[in-house]
Amino acid sequence: MRSVSEIDAPLSDWTLAASIGLNTNILEINLINLILVVGILFYYGKGVLINFLDNRERTILNTIRDAEERHEEATKKLQKARIRLQQAKVKADEIRINGLTQMDREQRDLVDAADKDLKGFEDSKNFAIRFEKQRAIEQVRQQVSRLASERALEGLNSRLDNQLHLRVIDYHIDLFRALRNKSD
Repeated sequence: MRSVSEIDAPLSDWTLAASIGLNTNILEINLINLILVVGILFYYGKGVLINFLDNRERTILNTIRDAEERHEEATKKLQKARIRLQQAKVKADEIRINGLTQMDREQRDLVDAADKDLKGFEDSKNFAIRFEKQRAIEQVRQQVSRLASERALEGLNSRLDNQLHLRVIDYHIDLFRALRNKSD
């Protein structure tokens, strides 16, 4: 009897069987294993990878769209702010011009009022001076009249004697008679 190990097989089959076995070259094995793993992953993971990349693309596109919308909104807000700033500058210029105009008008009014008051004071002063001048002139007249009357009275009293007094009376009586005769 023969043993199992002693099976009759052709010699060429034994050489083939001797070549099947474990390959101990690590570089060749890793490359083969890597290609097999990548191939399996690509075949079965292609759908997951495509879905992941599609989701990532949509996320990026949404982010870009949101950024563009925010940029557009910010640009509009900036434009509105610039318009409001320009309007505020115009309003500030108007207020400044109105303030300067009002200040000039009030200054002119104040100067006019001061001139009017000064003219009033000047007129009042001139009136007071004229009044005082007329009063002084009147006082001087009264004093001159009084002094002239006193001097004339003194002169008459000193020159008037009884005989002159009688002649003046006779003159006036004759004058009275002449007037009376003319009227009859």
